Amino acid sequence: MVTPPSPRRSAAGAGAAAGAPRVLLALVVLYGFMSFLVYRVIHMRHVAPLDSDASPDEFSEGRVLQHLRRLVVDIPCRQEGRPGLETAAQYIKGQLEGLAAHAGPEYRVDVEETIVSGSFSMMFLRHRVTLGYRNHKNIVMRISSNVSEEDEPSLLVNGHFDSPLGSPGAADCGSCVASMLELSRLMLESGWIPPRPVIFLFNGAEELFLLGSHGFMKTHKWSSTVGAFINIEASGSGGADLVCQSGPGSWPSRIYAQTAKYPMANSVAQDMFGIIPGDTDYRIFAEDVAKIPGLDIIFVLGGYFYHTSYDTLENLLPGSIQARGENLFNLVKAFTNSPMLLKESERSNKAVNEGIDDLRAIFFDYLTWFMIFYPRDVSLIIHSLPVAIFLLTPLFLSFPNITMISLFRTVLDLARGMLLHAFGVILAIVVPAMTAGLRLLFTKNAMNWFAHPCLAFFMFVPASLVGLLLPRIIWGLSEQSHFWGAFGLYSLVTLAYMLAGLSGGFLTFFISMSLLLGRFISSISRKQLGQQSPKSLFGYVIPMIPCLLYCLYYGGFLIQFLIEKMGMMGSLPKPYGHFVPDIIVGAMVGLVVGWCFGPLAPIVSCWLAKASILHGFLQITVVAMAVSSQVFPYSTGAPKRVVLQHTFVTDASNIVESNYGFSVVDANSLEFVFNNAPEAAKWLKDNSELSLKEKYRSDRSTWVALYPVPFLFSGSLKFPAQTEEIRKHHQHFPQLVVQKTSSNNWNRRVHLQLSLGSLSEVWTTSLNITGPLSNWSFADNTLPAPQTVSGGPPSYICRLTGQSNENWSFWLEANSSEPLRIDVAVLDQFLVDSTKELKSLFPSWADMTVFTTFFSTYYL
Repeated sequence: MVTPPSPRRSAAGAGAAAGAPRVLLALVVLYGFMSFLVYRVIHMRHVAPLDSDASPDEFSEGRVLQHLRRLVVDIPCRQEGRPGLETAAQYIKGQLEGLAAHAGPEYRVDVEETIVSGSFSMMFLRHRVTLGYRNHKNIVMRISSNVSEEDEPSLLVNGHFDSPLGSPGAADCGSCVASMLELSRLMLESGWIPPRPVIFLFNGAEELFLLGSHGFMKTHKWSSTVGAFINIEASGSGGADLVCQSGPGSWPSRIYAQTAKYPMANSVAQDMFGIIPGDTDYRIFAEDVAKIPGLDIIFVLGGYFYHTSYDTLENLLPGSIQARGENLFNLVKAFTNSPMLLKESERSNKAVNEGIDDLRAIFFDYLTWFMIFYPRDVSLIIHSLPVAIFLLTPLFLSFPNITMISLFRTVLDLARGMLLHAFGVILAIVVPAMTAGLRLLFTKNAMNWFAHPCLAFFMFVPASLVGLLLPRIIWGLSEQSHFWGAFGLYSLVTLAYMLAGLSGGFLTFFISMSLLLGRFISSISRKQLGQQSPKSLFGYVIPMIPCLLYCLYYGGFLIQFLIEKMGMMGSLPKPYGHFVPDIIVGAMVGLVVGWCFGPLAPIVSCWLAKASILHGFLQITVVAMAVSSQVFPYSTGAPKRVVLQHTFVTDASNIVESNYGFSVVDANSLEFVFNNAPEAAKWLKDNSELSLKEKYRSDRSTWVALYPVPFLFSGSLKFPAQTEEIRKHHQHFPQLVVQKTSSNNWNRRVHLQLSLGSLSEVWTTSLNITGPLSNWSFADNTLPAPQTVSGGPPSYICRLTGQSNENWSFWLEANSSEPLRIDVAVLDQFLVDSTKELKSLFPSWADMTVFTTFFSTYYL
């Protein structure tokens, strides 16, 4: 016998069905408005840049752009080995000396040009590499009061003026250097006298694995006085200047929270920093060489242009430099006034170390308007509150008729509600991920959303909503049980973050407490407007708006950043590597929907968890999938990175072989590139159809000149090239010569000299050494753990950088008579005419990083 529904429930259901379109429309309008606001904030549209004629006592983006135009347009090619790097150094030095000459008598200004050399080992991209460097140039400026002492604790502001291969380096990191020039001018012309010295380090070798900062810390007389640092970087063309790393200690982030005018920082960034390929000088100052407290502040949006030829003035996001500069000036003032600014000898004092606060403070900005900061011990208390409330909830819900049976039923309902919401969030992640994989079964190209992020939102957001709402249709549950179950889920996630020592619990804590506030306000409004009135819904939604707005800000920024970085995250082998970026982006959109819309799901499900609405969401997803499959993934505003290496295999003065090597760093393979670049494909095969046969495949060992970057490559190809053209430009090629050999107690030491021949634009030289190596003269005679390249024998990799007109002298020691094998790969930036012609045949959406490699092998 079926019990007929009660008239009240039937009326409520009919009312919910009738009100569903209005509720959906209202939510679309609300989320649309919040998304528009978030977009403007993330792209710094709310910051008005000042022109070059602004008041001298204000930071001016216009004046920064004047320096940038000089560094990027008038002085091209700021790469190591190119003349532009030295020209840029002299321009910076000239500007600083001009400022020093006009400084008032109350200031003491010192400007130095320093040459650094050294050797050390480090982990980069999860692989060990040893670095040897010589004759790299830093420009250092120290501003202090005229009564300051030479050894007084100081603040270091660091930025690099060298550029990556093939890039003008407008954002990375010309914008940093130009901002530092304007900041130093502002300090001297505003009348503010720093209570502690401020050191500006313009370092000339960051792109070569942090060599300029390492040389400063190891050799400069002022390095021991540095009590804190601010490292400014760029992995994009602008947007908010994100604090990606801070520490040791939490006082640098506390100062940032108190003083930044346009703060953008959250403690989750440091938990996630290692996931993204790359590193900054922060690790030299705060981790590898010293333990100096500091901040790592980075432009992270506009990542499409990072390390590409499109990193130009035109692609900088207006307002970003202005916000950075105003933040920096406030930070410099705050750091130099802080009693925690201590030099190395003072920091090592035990009493001082005991006074340093916790290492895992919790902090986050709210739409760059203000920051919230609280230490670890406070988070232990407040992040436990939601769980405590949830554990007491069965008592509240059973009151006043509290019995064991009622408590058990209530706990069971809450557990069901938690499982339902958890299942919904999981489906919100899984459904768009499956949608992404399904689309790739019917289309050839991955990442069609790369140049058009809106397509990712139209494809994956409706699919995520289907997954989030579907359990409510399948599994009938009361609104009360669903709400408290969702609250319990967010509370437990907050607790899990805290127990794991991670810093992301602030988001779910914010959601949990907002849920309580919304529940309280809605309970009042429902008494007047009815249980399931669309008007009563706003009593719940309006108190939630601050939380929802922050979730959109946090999630929208994360998705945009992820989409942009997918162009450089590395290519994975077929057939499954083709699916990975789409599935990751789909899953991440689903996760963001889970925390942006999930808090509303328990209440709005009675209106939106309808088959007709879910069908509508699916139809939007299908249409977006169809449209995206017809859209080309790349453009000049979102280029595809293609690496072209013209290799000459040499034997003494002879050229044994020449070939063109190609690789990519995202999911669309070289087959995609050549299918869409037919002129380049025909040129490679003398106007015949290009065949991508197995014989053209190459492994990572052919890319050792870029080590360890080739670990991001897969599916590389190489094609035969002309051998004699290079002789018109170079008479002498790199060559390794044995100077002498000595033996002692079964060990033999081979003294070697490496000549780079007549090459004049050398970026770096890589040595790949295999065999019974027991010691060498690099890195303080310390041999690191061996590495494996392309499944070969264990090897030791050393990268040498510096002036190419001088020979390198070093020794290797072997502990057996078995020969040592040394592969020498010299990366030169000079291109022969045929390589330039080949580069020009690729379309503008392909950003070509092109170089020449001279490869030779020796047995000792």
